[in-house]
Amino acid sequence: MKQKTIRIGVDIGGTFTDFVLHDEARSLSATGKRLTTPDQPGRAIVEGIVRLLAETNSTIDQIHSIVHGTTLITNTVLERTGAKIGLLASAGFRDILEMGREIRYDVDDLALEPVPVLVPRHLRLDIPGRLKADGGEFMPLDEQAVRDAVRHLVEEEGIEALAIAFLHSYRNPAHELAARQVVRELYPDLLVSLSAEVAPEIREYERTNTTCVNAYVQPRVHGYLDRLVDDLRVLGFAGELYIMLSSGGITTIGDAKNFPVRLIESGPAAGAMAAAHIARETGQRRVISFDMGGTTAKMCLVEDYAPHIKHDFEAGRLHRFKQGSGLPLKVTVVDMIEIGAGGGSIAGLDALGLLKVGPRSAGSVPGPVCYGRGGTEPTVTDADLMLGYLDPAYFLGGEMGLRDTAAGDAMESRLGRPLGIDAAGAARGIQAVVNESMAGATRMHLAENGKDPRDYTMIAFGGAGPVHAYGLAKLLKVRQLIVPPGAGVISAFGFLVAPPTVDFVRGYVSPVARLDWPHVRGLIADMADQARRLLDAASAATVPMQTRLYADMRYVGQGFEVSVGIPAEAIAAGDGGALHEAFGAAYRARFGRAAQGMPVEVVGWRLSASLPIQPISLTRTREEGAEPLRGRRRVDFPDFGPVDTAIYDRYALAPGMRIVGAALFEERESTFAVGPDCVTEVDPHGHLITTIAADAGTAAG
Repeated sequence: MKQKTIRIGVDIGGTFTDFVLHDEARSLSATGKRLTTPDQPGRAIVEGIVRLLAETNSTIDQIHSIVHGTTLITNTVLERTGAKIGLLASAGFRDILEMGREIRYDVDDLALEPVPVLVPRHLRLDIPGRLKADGGEFMPLDEQAVRDAVRHLVEEEGIEALAIAFLHSYRNPAHELAARQVVRELYPDLLVSLSAEVAPEIREYERTNTTCVNAYVQPRVHGYLDRLVDDLRVLGFAGELYIMLSSGGITTIGDAKNFPVRLIESGPAAGAMAAAHIARETGQRRVISFDMGGTTAKMCLVEDYAPHIKHDFEAGRLHRFKQGSGLPLKVTVVDMIEIGAGGGSIAGLDALGLLKVGPRSAGSVPGPVCYGRGGTEPTVTDADLMLGYLDPAYFLGGEMGLRDTAAGDAMESRLGRPLGIDAAGAARGIQAVVNESMAGATRMHLAENGKDPRDYTMIAFGGAGPVHAYGLAKLLKVRQLIVPPGAGVISAFGFLVAPPTVDFVRGYVSPVARLDWPHVRGLIADMADQARRLLDAASAATVPMQTRLYADMRYVGQGFEVSVGIPAEAIAAGDGGALHEAFGAAYRARFGRAAQGMPVEVVGWRLSASLPIQPISLTRTREEGAEPLRGRRRVDFPDFGPVDTAIYDRYALAPGMRIVGAALFEERESTFAVGPDCVTEVDPHGHLITTIAADAGTAAG
């Protein structure tokens, strides 16, 4: 029997599905990219794995693990294509989903449409029984009411899953557990989500929403994962299958089935983890991660080799992506900003005749016009091709030819004539609009975190990221760019550097000055015990568990809190002063100042636990004897216009090489473009590190 030494990461995007294979025994890395199959995402996964194994002379029984991410949960919520679900709520609270926070996401819209709820009113039923704020029982749970309600929902309404969210259950889950037991006795196969397990935190609205989303997507996630497991089993796969969490860790299929809401940002998180890994390799402590694929662009802050994390998320914004028009969830996610700007983003004219790019995407079907798969509307990729950034004969390493004439015709007819410009001018306009959209989103994200982009290095990846990184960096006044080897599939690599992780939270409201330290230590010990059990089940090897503690803190009287890292020594010593100090530092970093002498309270405790993983690198072997310079062509750069540009095979470049001026660095899955005001060097890992001159000129080349 062959030794299992191969790990595979799979990133399912809106346009392409990306693959990275790493064989520890042979120190071998390989990458692949296939068009996504939206109707059956598992088909692209299976086809891509089979091809990678063939290319590397490997067999299915050598695979130790496959890690993948999915946008299934996000898309299900956004498109409202989830299951028919019911909700059991404390008597008098079934309308909490529609009451929400009573905040208008657009104060100027007099005909504002409320955010659609996932559970219509006739499927939300009241259950008598009440807990007090401290978790004590005020009124016993009416189990007969639970039986009657569930029978009605299942037999008369035909629900596929059930959410249970009772008042104050984050302090005491007894009523929810009892209700689930009643449901199991009647309908053992019905999927049930408890708020005390999904999101045991204060705030009934967010907790109930999170539980309902979990139930809403659960049947679809079960079906998807079961089909994927079956498809891989047919291939002969007998290794471990993992999936990425929104927090940047990975988890087992069983845990993913139980808590699918924790996968809501599963796919995007992998890119942030890859950027953190590259930041550590290159010694960059302050990084902007820039991931631009076929459908979206994602920007994230990475500091001290870790992406920023937050513990709330708004899913499925329906009204022009405005804040407040989605569903607020209590889940741990990588803190990033994501906009509809990708290679497949469609360009058109709005009602005023102005050029607009995205958020609609051509996806993989029909795709950009230049793909020749039926697309008729010009996209960002069509513009990049016309401006010289892409070689029509070398897209996907030559596997997929691009039709530049078709792209030019569409650009001319759809945009050029109405705007009174030629096709090239329309392409420049598309590039300028999409770059400025991404720059604006990045500025906003950094400003919300109190950061200045000029203090950061940008790590660019994704199929379209390296093409647009130079233009974006110029707008942000970022002076250093890093593009890793395999940049077009680096998010898939992120799955291989993400550790098995579990996250827990326990709601407990108390002023710091009056904390019950034995109770706090008990909460943390309970979370650590659960983490150890889950991580032991996720890994065959027994290795030390790494834990991080956080307290959700605020000034007494505030409505929302800041999550603060807390040293374990402070908990052991019962050191309230250390909590005050940590909160003050975090508050100042976020808001610029802290209030001296104001009382502080804790509203919840968090524990994140992970297992260490074997460090790997995607360093590519240099192609000995290959000529680095492939040729030259005219490329249209922002501020410079058309420039005669050198074209390099990036895998023929030796570490230490230095290229001055405009250049295209081509590889199979992406192209990195830099302008005349740049100097690019190859580091020992094969990363391309580009410095942009501060006094960039504007003359045409």
